[in-house]
Amino acid sequence: MLMAQISINSPYSRYGYGLLSDQAFGNSIGMGGTAIGVRSRFHINPVNPASYTAVDSITFMFDLGMSLQNSNFVESPVKTNAKNASFDYIAMQFRFSRRLAFSAGYIPFSNVGYNMSKKTTVTSNEYGDETYSQATYKGEGGLQQLYVGLAYKVLPNLSVGTNASLLYGDISHTVSTQFSNTAASISAHGHQISASDLKFDVGAQYTHRLADRHELTLGLIYGFGSDLSNTEGYNFTHSVNTVTTAVSELVDTIRNAFQLPATIGAGLAYTYNNQLTVGLDVKHQNWNSAKYFGEEGYFNNRTRVSLGAEYQPDVYGRKFFGRIRYRLGGHYTKSYTKTADGSNVNEYGASFGFGIPLFLYNSRTYLNLSGEYVHVQPKQSGLLEENYLRINVGITFNERWFMKWKVE
Repeated sequence: MLMAQISINSPYSRYGYGLLSDQAFGNSIGMGGTAIGVRSRFHINPVNPASYTAVDSITFMFDLGMSLQNSNFVESPVKTNAKNASFDYIAMQFRFSRRLAFSAGYIPFSNVGYNMSKKTTVTSNEYGDETYSQATYKGEGGLQQLYVGLAYKVLPNLSVGTNASLLYGDISHTVSTQFSNTAASISAHGHQISASDLKFDVGAQYTHRLADRHELTLGLIYGFGSDLSNTEGYNFTHSVNTVTTAVSELVDTIRNAFQLPATIGAGLAYTYNNQLTVGLDVKHQNWNSAKYFGEEGYFNNRTRVSLGAEYQPDVYGRKFFGRIRYRLGGHYTKSYTKTADGSNVNEYGASFGFGIPLFLYNSRTYLNLSGEYVHVQPKQSGLLEENYLRINVGITFNERWFMKWKVE
């Protein structure tokens, strides 16, 4: 099998809506994606909208990020590599009042990108001449989301929040077959999805002070399932004969036959003296009951577990290495992809990162750098394995825009 990848570099994005984004920003990526129980006045955390109230009254935050990725694919005995880059997110956050905070931004929901081919011998004669067919599998697109979020501090240690997202995008999957015999026709078939709908998520965070300098935060999130009521699916065929006359046929059009499942998650984060944060997240999605082209059972349920930590030696110091935020994390994901024997595709990842202050004295603007290694291993033997080395680069502008100076 030969592969020439585009976009996100994964043949497993061929299934369903593609590879799902976990919506983590730069600081969370370095912690293995851990975010549900994490509160920070230095970074935006859209995974749990209740975290927005952590921002103070004089701060405006602006966050953006991108990633560079090297991918390695193994399907014995073939190995190949591919490289790509992508823009990941952009968001802003500030506070309306003492209890009310706001955030808005763009985050991918899913990504599709693959281009691979397989050559098969059809016939051969006594002289050694062969006729072969080449099947090419290609997909591109994805679902994107624009969100606006509000958070309200109900009590000094309890916050709730919600995100309302516009989900939109187009996804296409195509399989084309071409024969070495020029007298044969070229044929293609596949399907396309076009979506535009609203999505809602809610979250809560409760912080309990265990002792002086010790805090424990419990975070909960719930994403409402959606029927994707403004969605259409198209099944099509296409062929070209020997005189290059194209014949296309739209097999059927299916409306409102797609669903997204509900998401439930919980996270626990321990903080010591605003220097050390250790967090654990668990998130589950019941994809098995979600309809895809009108049918249930196309996917497996998805579960993600992550563990991460962040440490800053000297929060208010003037030494460069004391102000750096050091991050470490790992995650395990049981993917929603369903293989031929009904089993899942498992994903294991480890990450590390740094939050580097751009200006040493009295600055809260950080350059977030992280490295992430991901191994994708299907339970069913003999299937493609994937390995990723991903470099994430982000910057969080955290500036005092609303401070009023007093002159005596």
